[in-house]
Amino acid sequence: MRKKMRIVLAYSGGLDTSLALSWLRRTYDAEIVAFCADLGQSEDLDEVRARAEHNGAAEVYVEDLRHEFLTAYAFRALRADALYEGKYVMAASLSRPLIAKRLVEIARAEDAQAVAHGATGKGNDQVRFYAGITALAPEVRIISPVLEWDLHTRAAQLAFARANGVRTPAFRTSPYSRDTNLWGSSVECGPLDDIDQAPPEEVYTATTAPESGPDRPELVRVAFERGVPVRLDGEALGPVELVTRLNERAGRHGVGRIDIMENRLVGLKVRGVYESPAATVLYEAHRELENLVLERDLFQYKADLGRRYAGLVYDAKWFTGLRTSLDAFFTDVQERVTGTVTVKLHKGSAVTVGRSSPHSLYHPDYASYEAENGFDHRAGEGFSYIWSMPARVAGLRRGGAS
Repeated sequence: MRKKMRIVLAYSGGLDTSLALSWLRRTYDAEIVAFCADLGQSEDLDEVRARAEHNGAAEVYVEDLRHEFLTAYAFRALRADALYEGKYVMAASLSRPLIAKRLVEIARAEDAQAVAHGATGKGNDQVRFYAGITALAPEVRIISPVLEWDLHTRAAQLAFARANGVRTPAFRTSPYSRDTNLWGSSVECGPLDDIDQAPPEEVYTATTAPESGPDRPELVRVAFERGVPVRLDGEALGPVELVTRLNERAGRHGVGRIDIMENRLVGLKVRGVYESPAATVLYEAHRELENLVLERDLFQYKADLGRRYAGLVYDAKWFTGLRTSLDAFFTDVQERVTGTVTVKLHKGSAVTVGRSSPHSLYHPDYASYEAENGFDHRAGEGFSYIWSMPARVAGLRRGGAS
């Protein structure tokens, strides 16, 4: 008797993946293993498991990957100060390599012949899943149900669900598409497609409207060890608890909202509306601490590599030699990035107001204009003369003022 095909599906429990589970079973006459990664999203994961079992999954994996997601992915981007196009903390982008890795590991454990995901052809995720899975298991077949089926309208999808007894999430009239994890959330579609209008307040779920936030500022003290946040207001916390608490506190002040025009890797320009309260505070604090402890050339050169690192993450190049080599560089740089930064939260802003480190390169006796010290001011003229020599020579070649 022919053994049934076995497929591991990245299963969020939403409409598309609920339909995909049933569609894959019928189309490929296959056994489906549903895998849901707990990354701190808001969905009821017990309900997600029950839905997968009802819809015919042969096995269901629901795994708490929040700690691994933060320490092995999000915090690596934080150490690099990697912001896509200078603004986006890439909460969704950073989660995809982890999901791809677990898909491959589960596929091998389950002796599966294929993996599947619910990404569309227009977004970035189809490339991220494909690139990640191919890098780790080039022999594994990748199936994209949304690209293969003819269920291209909401009416067709609901008709398929009714005809096949598919349990889907409660139908909502919301026009928005959301993706949420502990590091941040994104929202697309509906009124946001009108890029000339401000996002409606209803799109935000993790942050208070800045103008409605507390009138009194709040100070938070974040302590880092080798570039990793480890304490909040003096209390040692694990990564998940630290980010969870900071999300709540910063979100209450409206910190972390981003509305940008974003260049997708597939070539489209889209509007990206994001909320990342904790990440926004941590990036601010980490960058200020680095500026305190790193030499000028290193701080500026690292900023260039951070932009490159962000591009690799966004463009589905996590599993590449360049990314791992850059990580080695950032690991070395972070050896001195230990200290505490105080950030003021108020009406949507997160601003550093204090910083300290045992590795500080700030020397008040030399930096202050008031202090008497051994700085030889007379040496400034000679330094300025030598430093400006290229400009002097160019000026002479031009014959003086231009």
